[in-house]
Amino acid sequence: MFQSFDTKSSPEQGPPRLAALRNAMQAGRLDGWLVPRADVHQGEYVAPGDERLAWLTGFTGSAGFAAITTDQAGVFVDGRYRTQVRSQTDGSAFQLVDWPDTKLADWLKDALPDGGKVGFDPWLHTVKEMDDLAGALEGSSIECTAEANLIDTIWPDRPAPPNGAITTYPDDLAGKTSAEKRAELAGTLRKAGHRAAILTLPDSIAWLLNIRGADIPRNPIPHAFAILHDDTRVELYVNPAKLDSLPANCTSDGVSAHPDTGFSAALTLLLSPVRIDPASIPVAVAQALDEAGIDAAHAPDPCILPKACKTEAEIAATRTAHLRDGAAVCETLAWLDAQAPGTITEIDVVTRLEEARCATGKLLDISFDTIAGGGPNGALAHYRVSETSNRTLLDGDLLVLDGGGQYLDGTTDITRTLPIGTPGKDERAAFTRVLQGMIAISRLRFPKGLAGRDIDAIARYPLWLADQDYAHGTGHGVGVYLCVHEGPQRISRASETALRTGMILSNEPGYYREGHFGIRIENLLVVQPATPLPDSDKADSAKNRLAFETLNFVPIDRRLIDRDALSHLEIAWLDSYHARCRDKIGPHLSDAAAEWLEKATAPL
Repeated sequence: MFQSFDTKSSPEQGPPRLAALRNAMQAGRLDGWLVPRADVHQGEYVAPGDERLAWLTGFTGSAGFAAITTDQAGVFVDGRYRTQVRSQTDGSAFQLVDWPDTKLADWLKDALPDGGKVGFDPWLHTVKEMDDLAGALEGSSIECTAEANLIDTIWPDRPAPPNGAITTYPDDLAGKTSAEKRAELAGTLRKAGHRAAILTLPDSIAWLLNIRGADIPRNPIPHAFAILHDDTRVELYVNPAKLDSLPANCTSDGVSAHPDTGFSAALTLLLSPVRIDPASIPVAVAQALDEAGIDAAHAPDPCILPKACKTEAEIAATRTAHLRDGAAVCETLAWLDAQAPGTITEIDVVTRLEEARCATGKLLDISFDTIAGGGPNGALAHYRVSETSNRTLLDGDLLVLDGGGQYLDGTTDITRTLPIGTPGKDERAAFTRVLQGMIAISRLRFPKGLAGRDIDAIARYPLWLADQDYAHGTGHGVGVYLCVHEGPQRISRASETALRTGMILSNEPGYYREGHFGIRIENLLVVQPATPLPDSDKADSAKNRLAFETLNFVPIDRRLIDRDALSHLEIAWLDSYHARCRDKIGPHLSDAAAEWLEKATAPL
């Protein structure tokens, strides 16, 4: 099993660890300390030794941070994690702070005395993050100061850094060689007048060099730093032991490897100006450049947008991965339907799904810990089942099943909400609204230049009509045998990046009634040029239109649908989608699962 079911949170450890941190703050003459969920590479996913937020507070969610003062300890999370924080932290020691409704600067102004001094580790906070905080604190007497990490001084058994082997990624699956990518990006630097670009995001480095790593579970990325020069050279700074399994020619032809211990010193030898992305570069990197008198040019990581716009080879490969994965999910759902309510648990479902993915012979890892939330556990958007929380699935429950696989040819992610026994009226009504929003995004045609924020409301409209909503974005970007969460593309109120051909995004509206049930329906989509319409007002209108191609093919449970609430166009879309599920997935199934699929995809 890739997934374990151990209990990772230790709320009872929070108070003594908080006391130790406050002692360290007092010794350092600090009034506050910031604890992000971040590492030196500023990626979303962190190794065990970088789980400082979880170690201190007990909160194990994938997004959030804490601010500690001498008498307050706030854990800042958005709506996805508020219930989780309350269950995983000691409420007498830590307070839940609704973020972003409450801004960190405002909280600090209320919590700190005049002249308060807040410490932070400059490797764990980005330039933009700290610039924004400084701007928000302007006019107050609060000072933010870069310090050595205090958590590390009080964490006696902190795990060692990961040391996973780096491997090559096939050029035919990538669609471009590393040399081709480096030449294109170097041209971008020259056009902007930048002599070099600093790369700290592991997935950017993996994409650029056509390599993959094994430093973070579920994400095939290497912990490394890189410097891309305007002449196409790349200097890779990495633990040399990670390169042992690489062919010798992988670090030639313009790519040189150096020990990661030399990265900071190498920064001081660069020629001005050097490109840094303030949204991902740690403050420590900017400080090193500034102290060496090197001009820093603020601009996006040059890999981000090209990586997001997949090549035709990547799209073709990921289509294949989703067909394989879809068959595994259908085998699992067929098995699930054959189980009587009260006879299986959430862990049983997770185990069965992973076994089905492993049976393909192509699974390299799961793309994240599978979410299998039954009944009230389904109301936790990012629920992770443990031996402690494991719930027997009972008649009337809804099961939110969200999982994915890492295959060499693609990263998958899919969510289905399933009835255990007979669903209730409220559950069916809410499910139908979520489905309507998901269909609306799937059918969408839109002008080029629109960003995720421009279409996010379309998925929410049916829920809004019933005064319902969900506290997460509608969709995130997805890599190809890279991270299941990838930027800059998103379907979210906060996303300003224009959607472009080749971008892969999730489409996952939901609804969560705390203490009762959760609903989410998710497919992955790829942005494509829209097919011309025969009755278009302008012959060339399609040239300026984009649409979505669906990648997942797994039935949406018809038992939860209120057919009378759907329009004839929505029914037509669903029937067409289910017909494609039969055609594409049916030939890959066992006899029993194929029989289940026929019934599950019957016209509505």
